[in-house]
Amino acid sequence: MTRLADAWRSHLLSTLSGHSDGRPAWVDRLEDGDDAGYFGPGSASWTVHGELPTMVAGIRSLLMQALHPGALAGVHDWSRYREDPLGRLTGTIQWLMTVTFGDTATAVRESTRVGRFHERVSGTYIDAAGETRDYSAGNPELLAWVHDVFTDSFLACQLLWGSDIPGGADAYVREWAQAGELIGVQAPPRSAAELREQLHAFYRASTLKSDDRVREIVSFIRNPPLSPAVMPAYRIMFAGAVASIPREYRELLGLRRPLFPAVAATRLVLGAVRRILGRSSTSEEAALRRIARIRASV
Repeated sequence: MTRLADAWRSHLLSTLSGHSDGRPAWVDRLEDGDDAGYFGPGSASWTVHGELPTMVAGIRSLLMQALHPGALAGVHDWSRYREDPLGRLTGTIQWLMTVTFGDTATAVRESTRVGRFHERVSGTYIDAAGETRDYSAGNPELLAWVHDVFTDSFLACQLLWGSDIPGGADAYVREWAQAGELIGVQAPPRSAAELREQLHAFYRASTLKSDDRVREIVSFIRNPPLSPAVMPAYRIMFAGAVASIPREYRELLGLRRPLFPAVAATRLVLGAVRRILGRSSTSEEAALRRIARIRASV
């Protein structure tokens, strides 16, 4: 059982970070800097992004993003998700953890790096009304959609499977608006109610769309090329992600609520992962060492 747990831990860490020890080089850079960052210990963002429901939130966020044809066109035209699916995942994790746990200068640099990549992402897509439209990754509508579904997914999964959020849901949405602004979101929501309203505005306006591309990406997310060792747990987390999506979006995705108790099963899987990986985040540990160094020098 110990050998099995060690092998599973290695597979899982490699999947999430690209390194079997779960500590890529960018984590070490989180120890550098001269301040606590945009959020700091005890913040809503540290709590949400430092806990394991982020694993399910990532799946949920990718599913939801696919419903906007402009956002999906960017993934389809520019992402190497089929050739290097974990590359996109680890890149997103790097940005998320750096903005959350890094000092402010490092968070700005990482967001600038992401922005430079986005500058070359452009093309055309067919919208929900059948019209051809131009898109770019810096388009305000697309940035708003991606930020909103990201925030909504991480919030929903934390509320379902995580610990209490300091300050509640509104605190997390308000804090993470800062991350949205760093990548160019013009008016990110600052409360849970405003977040729900922005999301529903996309739905009411018939901006979202279901087509062959959506079905293709949903199929890929359902069955990614992961190690057989982690796939049973992944399938349960996928089901949990689907169960957490509101019915109207789930129907657009062509997904049904799982017949088994996916929320409870996902809780069990996350509990098992916690026992294997431990409770601490390497990114959070690096940030705490930075903050301790700063305080000791005062």
